[in-house]
Amino acid sequence: MPCPGGTAVICARCRHFAAAPGTTLCDRCRAAPPAPVGVPGPRPRSPVGLGWAAAVLLGAVVAADLFALAADLLQYDAVGDLMDDGAGAEAFRRADSAGRLVSLAAEGRSVTMVACVVVYLCWFHRVRANAEVFDPAAQSMARGWAVAGWFVPVVSLWFPRRITLDIWHAGGPRGTRRTHLLVDVWWTMWLLTLLVGRMAEAAYDDAEDAALVHAATGEMMVRDAVDIVAAVLAILVVARLTRMQHERTRTAAVPAAR
Repeated sequence: MPCPGGTAVICARCRHFAAAPGTTLCDRCRAAPPAPVGVPGPRPRSPVGLGWAAAVLLGAVVAADLFALAADLLQYDAVGDLMDDGAGAEAFRRADSAGRLVSLAAEGRSVTMVACVVVYLCWFHRVRANAEVFDPAAQSMARGWAVAGWFVPVVSLWFPRRITLDIWHAGGPRGTRRTHLLVDVWWTMWLLTLLVGRMAEAAYDDAEDAALVHAATGEMMVRDAVDIVAAVLAILVVARLTRMQHERTRTAAVPAAR
């Protein structure tokens, strides 16, 4: 990295930034607290098992959303027939069957979502802990926020993305900065899922006649479609971060904390 008067020295610890003049560490690494002399530094734990489990359960969420989308489509058509003049007993039977299917789909989504959240948070906490081993100075938030940040109101809108980016940067090869477009697109779709989902569920709960149920069911179909896209992107993020950390652990020694 050329600079006026000579060549800048890359930080010996993080390998990301230029070392401060007269030292071998950048300003961020110099500010990090030193580890006790003679005490071995922490070692990363493999994220592969939890990564696979999180990806599989995210796939189950996609499957549940597809089932919910099919059920909503059946209800949308059945209720649409009820709105026509002269709807007979068959139309009411179809609408009733579709309503039961929608309820079953909602229960399936809830079960898979709870299981997915538990495993995903275990994986997320694991990769956050590993990132602190790889590059402690690059972690802008305490490790506990890897879980709490998803549940605290307001800050949950950006804390998980910030932590994910810190993990992303720490897991890449030393001296490189990978683009995080995938993280940005995934997080945008996640926020859109929250917004569309709350609007659709509120509209469905308040629907009191066939016309309102028909419109609310259409919104639920949009919710299902957006959630599918967000879940697929989440699978890609999990796979990418897990692979990055696995390769980092396998091919390079972890820099000792100073």
